[in-house]
Amino acid sequence: MTARRLSATCCIAGGGPAGIMLGFLLARAGIPVVVLEKHADFLRDFRGDTIHPSTLELMAELGLDDAFLKLPHEKLVRVSGQFGDRPLVFADFSRLPVRHPYTAIMPQWDFLNFLAEQGRRYPGFTLLMETTAEDFLYERDRIAGVKANAPDGPLEIVADLVVAAEGRHSVLRSRSGLPLVDLGAPMDVLWFRLSRRPDDSRETIGRFAPGRLLVRINRGDYWQCALVIPKGGADDLRQRGLDAFRRQVGALLPWAESRITLDVRSWDDVKLLDVRVDRLRQWYRSGLLLIGDAAHAMSPIGGVGINLAIQDAVAAANILWQPLRDKQLETHHLAAVQQRREWPTRATQQLQVIVQNRVIRPALSAEAPLRPPLLLRLAASIPMLRGLTARLVGLGFRPEHIGSPELPPAL
Repeated sequence: MTARRLSATCCIAGGGPAGIMLGFLLARAGIPVVVLEKHADFLRDFRGDTIHPSTLELMAELGLDDAFLKLPHEKLVRVSGQFGDRPLVFADFSRLPVRHPYTAIMPQWDFLNFLAEQGRRYPGFTLLMETTAEDFLYERDRIAGVKANAPDGPLEIVADLVVAAEGRHSVLRSRSGLPLVDLGAPMDVLWFRLSRRPDDSRETIGRFAPGRLLVRINRGDYWQCALVIPKGGADDLRQRGLDAFRRQVGALLPWAESRITLDVRSWDDVKLLDVRVDRLRQWYRSGLLLIGDAAHAMSPIGGVGINLAIQDAVAAANILWQPLRDKQLETHHLAAVQQRREWPTRATQQLQVIVQNRVIRPALSAEAPLRPPLLLRLAASIPMLRGLTARLVGLGFRPEHIGSPELPPAL
């Protein structure tokens, strides 16, 4: 079958937070953009649902925060953990000097639908669902577009720039040949839901016990739960049976023993997150840029992945909108995006590795009752440190600001 052909100034593979945000910002600047999303909709559980203060600030700069915060969400003001009977608060977003000093816990599909609606206000924004980027088009040594599969058959999109934003399993990343640095992770995560009752606490909290760690997140009418397990341990747990899994959860959440049998009826109700921490040495080549998890997969620690990806998108729009609009894009513009975002990425990943090695790994290997690590004890006891940890998690090492303009379509 002959491939249908489209053209755009920028083709973005991946309709996640980074891809949709970048597509919206470029279309807002008058640049024709095609965004490819392989699924038919955004409705998937257990994706990054934490909208941090850094992202809320961006929505405010765009004048969209009031409309955005009308979407259903829960406010997370403090991050806490419990070691045995000892609760500790080690991050307090209310201390941040921002317009919205909290993290909004919101289904990612609502966030993506909202951004897509904003993008559709501009004539240059095209979102193609059920369309998967599979390979590149080339013009000599330069990447000049993508080959994709769409519901009506093969599709080719010719573009001045291809942006790969399909996440940690990026097909275009593997096709690019760019080398990857794997920092490793000692754990995986099993996500599941537990029903939430009106008289339950509203607190989002992590519970640490010898050999076990569970985080529960208040989602309004249910708890989103993450059981942290040793890396590669999911198969062993499944072999021991669903009752063994339920017992592990019940040991950490005694109040859940009466609910988990009803809420987790089979392994289909439990989703595995293969935790990775890695990054590309180089995020670009001629005609191609990678951002978000496609450039740097993050641990779920701190829920920072979605927000770091959005920061990448904002920085990319700030740097690239003018050369894209003027048809003057050069490889050094792509290098400038990496130069802007590489340091905050490395610093965030280093912080995650420290938490993995000093908090997560000892908890998963412990056999005796746990004592909170010094890092967390200090944060819990010193208000200034609670503000610092909130800044590192909620704003990051280099928060971006909207610098791309709202302009009519380019001629």
